[in-house]
Amino acid sequence: MHTAAPDFRTGYIAIVGRPNVGKSTLTNHIVGAKVSITSRKAQTTRHRIHGIHTTPDAQFIFVDTPGFQTKYSNALNRGMNKTVVDALRSTDVVLFVLDGTHFDARDRQVAALLPRDMPVILVLNKLDLIKDKDQLLPFIAQMSEVFPFAAVVPLSARDGDNVPGLLGEIRKHLPEAPPMFGEDEITDKSERFLAAEIVREKVFRLSGEEVPYSASVIIEKFEQEGEMRRIFAGILVDKPNQKGILIGHQGAKLKEIGTAARLDMERLFGGKVYLELWVKVKGGWADSERILKQLGYE
Repeated sequence: MHTAAPDFRTGYIAIVGRPNVGKSTLTNHIVGAKVSITSRKAQTTRHRIHGIHTTPDAQFIFVDTPGFQTKYSNALNRGMNKTVVDALRSTDVVLFVLDGTHFDARDRQVAALLPRDMPVILVLNKLDLIKDKDQLLPFIAQMSEVFPFAAVVPLSARDGDNVPGLLGEIRKHLPEAPPMFGEDEITDKSERFLAAEIVREKVFRLSGEEVPYSASVIIEKFEQEGEMRRIFAGILVDKPNQKGILIGHQGAKLKEIGTAARLDMERLFGGKVYLELWVKVKGGWADSERILKQLGYE
């Protein structure tokens, strides 16, 4: 366990924002590993992920929430939105992430949820894509009228530009407390959970637009012998035609998803992985409270 400095600080930090503003990318960059899956499609993050980053004087426990959903309304999305609201009630600091200097009606809906009784830091992500940096000061002034932010930090989650500056701002607001996790721990999620998330990411990235919103992954068997892991996973879809899309011609698409997922798992777990995938049709799973509970959604 980490030997804490006298003024060591530990706390929970919620990362909130509409879908696709870079919340998971920011978590992964700070933690230094893929603990939260990423893609350009909405609904990528469905669970609250704890990413843990420990320095000599602080332990940052990040809660990477789902993007707040306004487009769809089923049991899955209602649960995801509840996750966002719950995270805002149970953390020490909130990061409100925007896509550069873009602030629209969807961002405004998330801003309306921000708590007034705890520090909220505005993170302007994708700094690398803002060509005219002169836009920043007027935009920051505009945003200060929307909410009384404790600080404003422009950064690039992808490149890591100014991430240390963000950590410095967060640390100011964390309570003095010993670390809650070992210094080499990077998440509180099990390998089984992370394996399912990695497979789901590859489904998002490698399949067409229709499939990801109707797909989830269930790990049916996870065995480990030494450094070797044998993982058997089912991909759940809503309709038979989606099963065909995911399997592809002569199984090519499923093989592509499996290979990409296996390589990511081997990097994250530090050992060889045998991965077997299949696709199951389970109509209406995203609106079934019972199935969502089986899949680990609260």
